[in-house]
Amino acid sequence: MRAATTHKPVKNPAADDRITARIPHAKRVIIERAASIYGATLNQFIVQTALDRAGEILEREETLRLSERDALTFLAALDNPPEPSSQLISALRAHNQLVTC
Repeated sequence: MRAATTHKPVKNPAADDRITARIPHAKRVIIERAASIYGATLNQFIVQTALDRAGEILEREETLRLSERDALTFLAALDNPPEPSSQLISALRAHNQLVTC
């Protein structure tokens, strides 16, 4: 005979974390007014605004920006790559001995 099992309710994975912040009342009023104009609840507004700002920061910090001269140098190296050095060849041989794909 099979034993009975109980199932735990599945939490909504998109809403299982909580962030708490204490702010002065005057700042809360400003944020509430903006959320109201935006047509969102205070919580929705804070989460969306934080996500928007986080995306901007990550894009700025993770995007490689080159001067025109550096970009041309990079593209030239892609078009005409140098011959591998003896150190690179040795490193590839060592890698192939250690790693199997």
